[in-house]
Order: sequence, then C-alpha cells, then structure tokens
Amino acid sequence: MKLDTYDRTLLAALQSDGRVPQSELGQRAHLSTAAVNRRLKLLEGAGVIEKFSAQLSPRALGYDLTVIVEVKAENERAHLLDEMQRRFAACPQVQQCYYVTGEWDFVLIFLVRSMDQYVELTRELFFESGNVKSFNTLVVMNRVKTGSTVPVDMV
Repeated sequence: MKLDTYDRTLLAALQSDGRVPQSELGQRAHLSTAAVNRRLKLLEGAGVIEKFSAQLSPRALGYDLTVIVEVKAENERAHLLDEMQRRFAACPQVQQCYYVTGEWDFVLIFLVRSMDQYVELTRELFFESGNVKSFNTLVVMNRVKTGSTVPVDMV
C-alpha cells in the first residue's frame, strides 16, 4: 500500500494518541470524518495498522525488573529454532523476541516481578527446552527510552 500525506498524518496522530476521535483526526489531516474512517479501515486491512492498544506502566502492575537476554541455540535446525520461537512468543513475560545474526541466535526482553521469577523462567525456557547452549543476562538499571512507535516521515 502506498501511503500519502493524509495517511501519514493520520498514522502519526494515532501513534501519539490512539484515542483521538476520528473527527479530530479529520481536522488534522483536512479530511472528512467519513474519509478518515475509510482510510483507517484500509490501513488496518493492509496491515499498516497492526492493532490498537493501551501502553501500560510495568511498574504500576508490579513488573519492576526488565531483563535483556541473549540466547545461543545448541542446534540450529529449522524445526528446533521454530519451536524456540513459539515457546518464547507464548511466554507473557517476554515482551520482545528477535531472531538475530551474529554471536547469539535470539535476543529477548523480559518484564518480571523479581529475580526469582526470572530464574524460574530461565529454567522453563532455557534449561528444560534441551536446545539452549548458553544465554547471557543483562539487567536493566534504568528504562531511559522504551516504546514501539515507528517513525512516520512526511514525504
């Protein structure tokens, strides 16, 4: 889908605040509310808008610890890597999972309530799987910048 200036204006506004009424989006983009509604449906149908959600505070929900983990697979056969990806994706404490190039095979970002919870997750996800050769844990001292916003260039 080729995005025009109207689409990009709508996307930037929604990314900043997903609760902006369509009438206000129309004012910002100089479109009617009906045109905004049609465009948003097209953007969602094309997969440009993946989902609408609220961004929650981990600390407010008791997740005081962010842990970044580099994981090296024992065996890189496709079906074993696929199984690892499924297992990581199914874990609610894994916020992000990347299959990467380089020394490590995966980079995971966890939100956990405590180090005890993290240790239990390492047992479940790494030791019991039988395909994790090693892993390296980085404990986050300060969340300087987080988010999932995508830069929207006004071309």
